[in-house]
Amino acid sequence: MSISKNQLKIITSLSQKKYREKHGLFIAEGVKVVKELLQSSLEVFQLFAIDDYEITNHENVVTRISEADLKKISKLKSPNKVLGLFKIPDEQQAQQKGLILALDEINDPGNLGTIIRLCDWFGIHQLVCSKNTVDAYNQKVVQASMGSLTRVSIKYLDLASYLNSSELPTYIADMDGSNVYSSQLPAEAILVMGNEANGISESIREIVQNKISIPRFGATQKTESLNVATATAILLSEFKRR
Repeated sequence: MSISKNQLKIITSLSQKKYREKHGLFIAEGVKVVKELLQSSLEVFQLFAIDDYEITNHENVVTRISEADLKKISKLKSPNKVLGLFKIPDEQQAQQKGLILALDEINDPGNLGTIIRLCDWFGIHQLVCSKNTVDAYNQKVVQASMGSLTRVSIKYLDLASYLNSSELPTYIADMDGSNVYSSQLPAEAILVMGNEANGISESIREIVQNKISIPRFGATQKTESLNVATATAILLSEFKRR
């Protein structure tokens, strides 16, 4: 069966956030990612798969297509057997307990996807994002998160208002902050990570007192900064280790 013009139009449109919001759908590709999502609480809307893609529980939503048609709708360099459309879940209320990660204007989809995987790895159940952080259902984010998207609660909100209303101690990653390796870190807190190019925005800096940094050990001390996902991994590890 070939893919219809209307199906092609909808799938193509989902590369834009406004159409993801309009249709309430997002795209996931590849056997591994689609399998993870199918095993989660997310609701599948439609699967487009080549003939040798094996599936048992969702045949009613599978449209069998040719490899040529899969290439038409795929964003991957090497399309991998199946593309799925899943329903975007309703956002849950932001929590105020445990260790929470907050993102201030993260722009790169790959970074956000990796950070979502890190949250899953370190048992961070709540990820809060400023409204201008890249959309978690951007296809590149979905692919980079490798299924962890289903196990982390993500909330977009006014970050300054959220931090102001929280009773948890809040920390920002800052080059001039205290050495994280010698800092006393609480089990319950909010850790804020900033924009790839500009770091933490001034509106957030003004309301957060605690600043922590990852010291440089290189002999020349010339490395300007760490990738935000790398820095997130180090800091989450330190919070959890304590």
